[in-house]
Amino acid sequence: MNAETKKILVVGGAGYIGSHVVKALRDAGKSPVVFDNMSSGLEENLLAGIPFIKGDLLFPEQLKSAMEGVDSIIHLAALKAAGESMTEPEKYAENNLCGTINLLNAATSAKVKNFVFSSSAAVYGEPQYLPMDEAHPTDPMNFYGYTKLGIENLLRWYSQLRGLRFCSLRYFNAAGYDVAGELNGLEQAPNNLLPIVLETIMGKREKVEVFGTDYETGDGSCIRDYVHVTDLADAHLRALDYLKDKKEDLVVNLGTSNGLSVLEVLRIAREVCAAEFKFTLGPRRVGDPAVVLAKADLAAELLGWRPKHSDARTLLETTLRAYQQSSES
Repeated sequence: MNAETKKILVVGGAGYIGSHVVKALRDAGKSPVVFDNMSSGLEENLLAGIPFIKGDLLFPEQLKSAMEGVDSIIHLAALKAAGESMTEPEKYAENNLCGTINLLNAATSAKVKNFVFSSSAAVYGEPQYLPMDEAHPTDPMNFYGYTKLGIENLLRWYSQLRGLRFCSLRYFNAAGYDVAGELNGLEQAPNNLLPIVLETIMGKREKVEVFGTDYETGDGSCIRDYVHVTDLADAHLRALDYLKDKKEDLVVNLGTSNGLSVLEVLRIAREVCAAEFKFTLGPRRVGDPAVVLAKADLAAELLGWRPKHSDARTLLETTLRAYQQSSES
């Protein structure tokens, strides 16, 4: 079995980011296999010709059978609602932590060599300085962020004790949809600004709520670092190549260092979508930092990764197209 036909198990491959990763692997001539319990994954995200295993991380026997012929794993499956993680930590501990332990045990038993993990900027917590690099202190503000940091620590030990090479990709704000327009399976009950804006434009929501207009930013609203999902998918491929070539563990940020404020997003959305929509200005939410920006120089240096599609217009145009295609289907 040559390197190109060795299987890459994409755990959570029917989800929003996972499906874009699977598409990128397919387009690069790799051999992805999707493993997903379909709790939030979508059938329309399953690409034709790509093997699919319906399975759950909480059932080790299902993982064991999925490991046949697998050389590398990309792990994206997780519960991710930060607010919910603070009211239902047991659910997040079981799914994110226990599920990943089962996956790691199955991987090392099957002698899987490479593991790419979908981590998050939530591991950092409140910014101590900007932009935030990988040396920034890790002090999560919610239990979701703690599960991501906990998994990163597990990976370090499994690398040391079992020789599993890993790369943790700390995403900042994932946004946008497939630039080629092939994927348009919409996230269900999204919590992120761009899909909330589009749902409001499409009449699925009454309004967009802006939380806080008195921050020390140019227009008083929060600033976030948005990175296009197609750029994120590209980083996963580069991370796999790095692990295979360098055989060294890696933790890197994925962001642009260029922030967009909430009110900027609303303004550009009105231009791109040629539509007006209702929004309200409210008080700050507890735990929302004024500005979150990534320093992603390490990803550029070691992976050769630079975002190509993460400008505001492309983020909004691809999101608009996905919503339009979904409404027509």
